[in-house]
Amino acid sequence: MIRPSTILRSLLIMLLLATAAFQVNGALTSANQPMPLVNAGLAPEDVHARTARHIVERLQGHYRQMRFDDALSEKVFERYLRDLDPNRIYFFAGDIENFERYRKVLDDQLRRGDLSAGFDMFNLYQLRVNERLEYMLGQLAQGLDELDFSDDTSVKLDRSEAAWAADVDAMDDLWQRRLKHAVLSMRLDDVEDDEIVERLERRYRSQQTRISQNGPEDVFQVYINALTQTFDPHTSYFTPHTSENFNISMSRSLEGIGAVLQAEDEYTRVVRLIPGGPAAKAGQLQPADRIVAVGQEDGSMINVIGWRLDEVVNLVRGPKGSRVRLEVIPAGSASEHTTREIAIERNKVVLEEQAAKKKIIEVPGEEAGQTQRLGVITLPAFYLDFDAYNRGDEDYTSTTRDVARLLQALEEDEEGIDGLIIDLRNNGGGSLHEATQLVSLFITRGPTVQVRDARGRVQVEQDQYPGILYAGPMAVLVNRFSASASEIFAGAMQDYGRALIIGDHTFGKGTVQTLLPLNHGQLKITQAKFYRVSGSSNQNLGIVPDIELPWLVDKEEIGESALPNALPWDQIQPTRYQQVFDLSPFFDTLRARHAERIKVNPEFVYVLDQRDLVNEQRKRQTVSLNEGQRRTQQSDVERRSLVIENARRKAQGEEVIKDFAELRALEEQRALDPDNDDSDRPDAYLDEAGYILGDLIHLLQEKQVAISASK
Repeated sequence: MIRPSTILRSLLIMLLLATAAFQVNGALTSANQPMPLVNAGLAPEDVHARTARHIVERLQGHYRQMRFDDALSEKVFERYLRDLDPNRIYFFAGDIENFERYRKVLDDQLRRGDLSAGFDMFNLYQLRVNERLEYMLGQLAQGLDELDFSDDTSVKLDRSEAAWAADVDAMDDLWQRRLKHAVLSMRLDDVEDDEIVERLERRYRSQQTRISQNGPEDVFQVYINALTQTFDPHTSYFTPHTSENFNISMSRSLEGIGAVLQAEDEYTRVVRLIPGGPAAKAGQLQPADRIVAVGQEDGSMINVIGWRLDEVVNLVRGPKGSRVRLEVIPAGSASEHTTREIAIERNKVVLEEQAAKKKIIEVPGEEAGQTQRLGVITLPAFYLDFDAYNRGDEDYTSTTRDVARLLQALEEDEEGIDGLIIDLRNNGGGSLHEATQLVSLFITRGPTVQVRDARGRVQVEQDQYPGILYAGPMAVLVNRFSASASEIFAGAMQDYGRALIIGDHTFGKGTVQTLLPLNHGQLKITQAKFYRVSGSSNQNLGIVPDIELPWLVDKEEIGESALPNALPWDQIQPTRYQQVFDLSPFFDTLRARHAERIKVNPEFVYVLDQRDLVNEQRKRQTVSLNEGQRRTQQSDVERRSLVIENARRKAQGEEVIKDFAELRALEEQRALDPDNDDSDRPDAYLDEAGYILGDLIHLLQEKQVAISASK
């Protein structure tokens, strides 16, 4: 029996350990009917001035203790420009020159509650957006025949550092290139020209409608978040309306798809999938996908480019059992116009679906005919039923209790286990209390994590109970989506030498947030930072695995290090702890054996080949607007994709696919199947983790034999 201990100082720490779940920032725009007139005279309300002053006061307690001075003003100025016009496609160079008068005065204005600069910039932004939308609609009205796709022009994919357009001619040229790129991308997806015009007109008119609906509250939220996110990406202001959505998402009572969404530029981006949720089960929506349209059941798709995050959440949310359709730009896509549609059946993400589960896998031993039995405990989240715990209910649900019960069952099995794998892939965190208590099952006694507050005071959390429940060889399997509480547990296991860490660099979220009520909405603010017992921070760097497996995830897009203004990695003094074992002497042998296996493993060969192809596409800075060249390039990518796919199919004894169209049709059919479930598919990562742990067990046995022989 695992005895309950005193929960750490604040329950909010548990709530806010998970990866940033509801950041609201970025440009606003988009909806359905044409409405060219823009409200260009938006002004702050009295409540906004009071709230701004309140937020400035609260930010004095942020972990990153920044002074409100000219340097901060410049950072807010740059952040706000980036949020409004991240690709530098709306403002002219002259606009930016006029804005320069605000560069070093925003700190003084915000302290006074003066929001005039933010509203002035936003009002001009709305006018510029509407001008561009009118231009694009005018171009479409002339017909696509007026566009020349035979020249050697190109379009720049990432304009975040490009020069601002000098005049209207330069701006028109930029947007005509964007139009040609959009048309070409859809033509290459076999969309007819009439439908291309219809889609683009619908998109641009939708954006016009959306900007016409912006009000003072919208402007205030965007502007204030330019301030808060200058401190760090997890410090955010929520209006009363977005506060409600945030609280719903944190309580996990939302009936939807089980995905953490974030505003990024004009898109709604998937940050991570909640384990046990509908999206995770369906397996079609992926982190870093961008949602461009949402449809209900068999209804029409609504374009949501430029919509506020809370508005997109409202569309995605719906009754349990109903189906939502999403049009997404797949992660890593070189074109924002290459999309696919998926369907997900809504449901609740309930605690039981995130509960720990066990199974046994077998891997070959060193000798012919010998096998090693490995217990696997999959842990989707660190959960604790706080209500039952606080009521004194003896049968309250907790991660540590469940894992202890599963461990006892594995060891009491007739044949027992030779080793243990704790699978933390996609575990975004949860209860700090449970992360530290789980460590206590695998060490005799000692510190588990250090917490440093904004004043530099360090609190060391301890394993309160002597004894160890499982002392055998073990590994912890992690990936880029293992975050927060997962990183605390994995880091402790690595520092103590208690387990081999296998997988990918983890997310790197090592900060603690607290929700502070305001007179108008609430503020989520970073007030502390986690450190391992060795003194190393989890922040930004994450947990570096001992044995790294290849993944398709782009670390430049996913993870703490990919977020602007993320707090840096650092270290403090280690606390006193006793390392159980030093596994590092075995690393070279384990890595060499692992490398030999994945060279011939069809799943990992596929991942490595796909990664090379995707990385090659990601590195492209420009795309040709010559239709012939684009078709040749696309044919080459499709051919290579088909070769990679069929190589895997052949190796696994599956029927090969004759052309790329068949492959796309299979993928689309699978994406639109709400009953799709990949849970029974072979798991190459878990299997390889089993082989690696099996190798470690053998090496440990050899060392023990050598020690015994020398005595």
